[in-house]
This record gives sequence, structure tokens and C-alpha cells, in this order.
Amino acid sequence: MKIPAALIGARVECTAFDHQVRLSLGALDPDEGYRLGAELVLETPFLFRDASGEWYDLDPGTGVSLAPVLALFGQSVIAVDVREHGALVIDFDDGAGLWIGPDPQFESWHLTGYGVDSITVGPGGEDDWER
Repeated sequence: MKIPAALIGARVECTAFDHQVRLSLGALDPDEGYRLGAELVLETPFLFRDASGEWYDLDPGTGVSLAPVLALFGQSVIAVDVREHGALVIDFDDGAGLWIGPDPQFESWHLTGYGVDSITVGPGGEDDWER
């Protein structure tokens, strides 16, 4: 699988919470309109770093405890990496960041949309990532 480098430069256009955490990401091409319209869905516990550097251990489906993630609205992705077994690491322009590791029993995250390859990190994670 390919690391989703197309997310670099994309802006968080919407955040949504239920039993999952959803980030809608969009990026414009100056000459052609939207080059990317993607949804990143987090389904298992993850780490969130706010702009001041404070870390939060968060779990989808926990309601108001997910409030720190709202600060991602309007932020742009500046770096994306996928590490061992499919751990997704994203850094944003204000200093915030996400780390979503693999889960031994459940799908941890998936990415779908226009301008990106669909990715699903299933139980136990995924290996063989292309840079």
C-alpha cells in the first residue's frame, strides 16, 4: 500500500463524532478546482497532540472527551507517514498531530475519497508500505 502523501496540503473541512471520529479533508488545485476530497475515519483509540504540544489519549464514541479534536477544523496537513503495522501519523500546520496505531482485533482507520487511494488498516495492522 502507498502512504497517502496526497493528503499533504489538504485542509480539515469537517469533523464529526459518533462511534467513529471522521475528518473530511479537501484540497484545491489552483487551476482545476478540487484535487482531493477525502474522509479519514478513526475507529479505535488514538493519540491527539494539540497545538501547544499536549497529548490526549482519545477513544471514538466517548462524546465530549473528543472536544480537543475540534481544533483541527481549518488546519492543513503538513506531513503524513505510515509506520510499523499501519500506524498513521499526521502533522498539521498549527503543530497539532494524530497517531492512530493498529488494533489487534478491529479495523483501526480507513481513508476513502477522490484524489487518494482507498486504504483500510484491519485487525493486526498492515505492512509493506510504499513511500
